[in-house]
Amino acid sequence: MHEKTKHDQTTSYDSVQLAGLMARLGASIIDGIALALLATLLIAILSVAGLTFVQFIGLALSVVYHWYFWTRRDGQTPGKSMVGIRVVKADGSGLSDTDAFIRAIGYHVSALICGLGYIWAIFDGNNQTWHDKLAGTYVVRADSPRATGKIYR
Repeated sequence: MHEKTKHDQTTSYDSVQLAGLMARLGASIIDGIALALLATLLIAILSVAGLTFVQFIGLALSVVYHWYFWTRRDGQTPGKSMVGIRVVKADGSGLSDTDAFIRAIGYHVSALICGLGYIWAIFDGNNQTWHDKLAGTYVVRADSPRATGKIYR
């Protein structure tokens, strides 16, 4: 096994390809638009019913959205699917419900201090954000082979 550098996206003996930062950004934009549309619809429906707790709805919707796609759709939200990337654990396996919950809440931790948790990926050797580190996940190209042992450093 060899350590990845910024110019070498291959990180393992199985030729697992880490997702590039631009692909991750593109997926985040697509998912952000999808979530904004879903939240607007849900808030409109709940407002008619007289229920409005917008911040809670936004957080809950984000967590449920990501949990569902990461655990039930091979680690790919619609945005990640469109750009050809997925989220995996360090051993190459899919996320558990707990992993997905921690990572989804971690999105908000990453955004907390002027987005520093996201910016961190630029300087991290494995392109990991704070939410990746919290959940022990990596974002890889979807066409990367599945691994059977720990493949990331």
